[in-house]
Formats: sequence, structure tokens, C-alpha cells
Amino acid sequence: MNNQEIIISNNLHQELQQIIERNNPDKIYLLTDEHTHKLCKPQLAALSFLKDVNEIIIGAGDAHKTLSTLGQVWTVLSTSGATRHSLLINLGGGMVTDLGGFAAATFKRGIKYINIPTTLLSMVDAAVGGKTGINFNGLKNEIGVFAPACTVIIDTNFLRSLSADNIFSGYAEMLKHGLISTEEHWRELLLFDTDNIDYDALKKLVAQSVAIKEDVVAKDPYERGIRKALNLGHTVGHAFESLALALNQPLLHGYAVAWGIVCELYLSFLKTGFPKDKMRQTIQFIKENYGVFSIDCKQYDMLFEYMLHDKKNVSGIINFTLLEDIGSIKINQTADKETIFEMLDFYRECMGL
Repeated sequence: MNNQEIIISNNLHQELQQIIERNNPDKIYLLTDEHTHKLCKPQLAALSFLKDVNEIIIGAGDAHKTLSTLGQVWTVLSTSGATRHSLLINLGGGMVTDLGGFAAATFKRGIKYINIPTTLLSMVDAAVGGKTGINFNGLKNEIGVFAPACTVIIDTNFLRSLSADNIFSGYAEMLKHGLISTEEHWRELLLFDTDNIDYDALKKLVAQSVAIKEDVVAKDPYERGIRKALNLGHTVGHAFESLALALNQPLLHGYAVAWGIVCELYLSFLKTGFPKDKMRQTIQFIKENYGVFSIDCKQYDMLFEYMLHDKKNVSGIINFTLLEDIGSIKINQTADKETIFEMLDFYRECMGL
């Protein structure tokens, strides 16, 4: 898999112009959703070379991360005469960059694309690392390919208009990066003033977070080994997301990951000896900032079934990424049904359910 060029932007217009000139596409397409079309596209309005861009606008939110929406993008590309020398710019959050990346990777067996993430979650997670895909059959990211963007431009100025919920959604992935890297970075994240955001300081934290993910992906681009470290909190988190979708109460991805981290740190405490004090400090931060996803014991079997569909599993055995300590990663850890139910009991108890 080719490496992505990652740019922590200081001048979005200049950087985007240089990248487009370097790639010299015959046609340029801009993929937005209904929100980023209104809120983010105007920030590119001054770029004269985008005046004749072919814009594709899709519905906003994870409910639109579907085969049907993907078909809409393919249709526009096909009927407007896109070629292998065309370029797709994905301007939006993780849903746009995931779906747009998949559309680009599969149209005419692959055209180049640029990600310009506009949410914190997409900046530190979805837009970086080359994973693309859509939800299918009620399951998160069930269909997709590894296909990195030629360039990812991260402009944290987009974050200034982001809602608090969406800031915290992205921050959960940053917290995960802290847990799998160093105690210093983990503490820095726990101490960051999320009530009065210093956006210059946040830009530095974003750059650190992206660097952590880039380093992991470079070592294992196709997730055969250490890249599974990035799945901390996701085995349970994806199950929470799938349950919420089934209940027609969709969750922001980062919130599901935060609650998944609560569960999987407890599992780490049980199985690999993760320190109880660090588990409690992390859980306290999550309780104070993320609220709770309510589950009851009648839903345990359904959550277990969702975990069985996780892409990291082998031969039907649920696979977790756990921690022995901060930065001490234990991939390919397993747990039986009884232990998983105990983990869910802990989640309900410590979250006050």
C-alpha cells in the first residue's frame, strides 16, 4: 500500500492548488454531504481552479454510508465522463472520506483522491491510514478496501465551527492513541481543557495523534499485526454502534469507542493486568465527558453476536486489542462469553446503569 502524504495545513488554498497542479487531472470532482456543502465548501470558494468542479452532494450522517449512496457517486462519475486521470476531493467527516475513498478506489479500478477532513474524528482517524468502506447488512464498515488517498490535508480551522459532541467524538480516538503510545501523551489528553478549547494547542495534539496513527500504519498497512492496536475500544464500540442502529438510535462513532474503551480497559485489567488506577482515571474522564449508552442484560446476547462479526476475528473467536499498561499493547487477545458478559456487567455498574 502506498504511503499517504499528510499535510498539517497552514495555508489550505495554496497547498490544495499545488497538489492539484502536481496531479494534473483531466476532471476534478468534489464530494460533500449536505452539511459540508453548506458549511465547508464556502472556504474553498476563492479557489479559481475549482470554479468548474463537478460537485457530488450526498446525505449527511452514517445512515447514508450505504451501497445506494455509493451507487450515486459511481453514477455521477460514470455519466459525466470521469476517467482514470480524474481526481476526487472528499471534503467532509469520516462518512464522506470512507465512502468517497471507496468510490475512488473502485471506479475504473482506481482513481486518485484527496481527503480534506472537516471533523476532528476524520482528521485523527477516518481520513488517515487508507481504510475505505461502507456499512452493509446492518454492520459497520462491512464492505471496503485498503486504498490510501494520495494526500490528506488537515486544516484544524474547520474545528472552530464544530459542535461539542463532534469534538468529543474525535477526541475519543485521540485518547485511544494516547493509551497505545506514552503515559506522557495520555496524561496530556486527560488534562486538556475541553470546556475552553485552545485551538492552537488542539492543533498540536491533532498533529501528535496523526503521527501516532501514521507510525502504526507504516509498520503494518494491511492490519496483519500491530495495526490492530488501533482497534482498542472498537470491538465493543462497533457492537454498541450496531445495536444503536438496530434500535434506530445511531451513535456518534467516537462516543461508541469511548464506551468501548471503558469495557476493554476492564478486560485488560482482568486478562493482562492493566493498572487499576489508570483504568479508573480514564473511565472517569469518559464518564464526565461522554455520558452513557444505556444497555440492559437482555441485550448481552445481541451485543455478543455483533462482536462475532468483527473483522479481526479468526474462526469465530472474538479478538480484542488489550493493554498491559499504557503503550504496552497486547493484540489477538480472546475472551469467552462469560467473561464478555462480566465486562458488560462492569460497564453498566461503573457507568451507573
